[in-house]
Amino acid sequence: MSASRKLTKEKKEIFLDKLEKSLGIISIACKQMSISRETYYNEIERDPEFAKQCEGVKDLTLDFVESKLLNLIKEGDTAATIF
Repeated sequence: MSASRKLTKEKKEIFLDKLEKSLGIISIACKQMSISRETYYNEIERDPEFAKQCEGVKDLTLDFVESKLLNLIKEGDTAATIF
């Protein structure tokens, strides 16, 4: 992977798309972008708007997962209920 570098606006938009498709898993999105996690975390520090957008993806992912879990509970899935 590459050393830490600054991402362009376009690369950040692509990253956000990959982050969403990976259900918020940072390491997967970084790997798909061929950037280091260090680069990601540096961008979070440098760019509050980018940090907010990444947090938004995490929130959407959590909502998605919670809705799937609730559907399983409604269907009587014992393991989902215990979880």
